[in-house]
Parts: sequence; structure tokens; C-alpha cells
Amino acid sequence: MQYLICASALLIGYIIGSIPTGYWIVKHKTGIDIREKGSSSTGATNVSRVLGKKWFFIVMFLDMLKGFLPVLAVQLLADGNVFYVVCMAIGLVLGHCFSCFLKFKGGKSVATGWGVFFAMDWVSGLIVFLVWVMFVQTSGYVSKSSIFAFLVAPLVLWLRHAPMPFVLYALFAMCFIIFTHRENIQRLRGRAERPERRIDWKEIEKNNKEQ
Repeated sequence: MQYLICASALLIGYIIGSIPTGYWIVKHKTGIDIREKGSSSTGATNVSRVLGKKWFFIVMFLDMLKGFLPVLAVQLLADGNVFYVVCMAIGLVLGHCFSCFLKFKGGKSVATGWGVFFAMDWVSGLIVFLVWVMFVQTSGYVSKSSIFAFLVAPLVLWLRHAPMPFVLYALFAMCFIIFTHRENIQRLRGRAERPERRIDWKEIEKNNKEQ
């Protein structure tokens, strides 16, 4: 019975995670397929290149909710069974990256991953988020900042004495985020990451007004 519940949580998480928030918003407002712009991702950073700064935060918040609410619901309904929570969490991040609504393409699961951490332990989620903010402010690169934030996540959960399955999930999420950013890592290592990959809100808003 437990295996069936775990499989169900994984599948439900995958379907919820597959909801392509950024794609649907851009498609509704402009008719543009966001996958044909910028980095081809459906995530908040790429959405901002088409719709501007405001929609970066809207999409990021919605994608975070997509990770937060299902995990919180499982924790409440499953009486804190951490294995069910982890199955839901894994399904969510896989769904966001490999959306069944977009022929198994999507975003890089960063915001959804944050939402999961906030639901597991809000202090850990806040620390991971603040690490991301700090690196964005200093480097300007969302990709580099996301990688560093998820690198510290397992350590943060461990230091917070989170259940071991949560720490193991954080290790999975760290490896998954590295996988989704593998092309960015190659460019960063070769110092070939293009300037337009940096977050420059003034430039984004200027380009958005010119479109």
C-alpha cells in the first residue's frame, strides 16, 4: 500500500509540476511561444525577457506556489510521512522540467524547488532563497546563483536537523539543478556565458518597451 501511495504522490506531483505557468502566461498575453525566445526555458527569467520585470516575479511566485502547496498538503494529509512528501517533491521538479503539456520540455525547476524547500522547512527555504538573491546581486547571473543556492541546500537542511529523507531530496535537487544548468556551467567555465544572460532590469524593461 505504501508503494502505491508513493507512486501516486510521484505521479500527482509530476502532473502539477508540469503546469507550464510561464508558457501559458506569455502565450495568453502575446501569442508568443516562450520556448522560441532567449534561453528557450519557460521559467521566470526567460519570461522577463518578453514581458518585463513584473512578470518575472509573478511567474517565479506562481512556480514557487506550485512546489509549496502540494508538498504542504501532503505533509498535512499524510500525517507527516516524509517518504510521501519526498515522492511528491521529486514529481514536482521533474514535471516542471519535463512538462507533459509541452512535449516534455519546460523550465529548470529552480522556483518550484524553492517552493518545496519552503514547505519542508521554511527557514531552510528562506536561507536558500537569500543565497540566491546574494549571488544575483553580486554576479548578475541567475544560472550561477541558482547553482550556488542549491549547492548549499543539503547542508542547510542537515544543519537544521531535517529528516534524512529531506536531506537526501536536497541532494537530488542539487544534482538535478546542476543537470538542468549543464549548458550554462559549460559556458561559465569557458567564460563564454553571454552578457545577455545577466539580469539587467533596465535593459530588460527597455527592450520590452521597444517590442
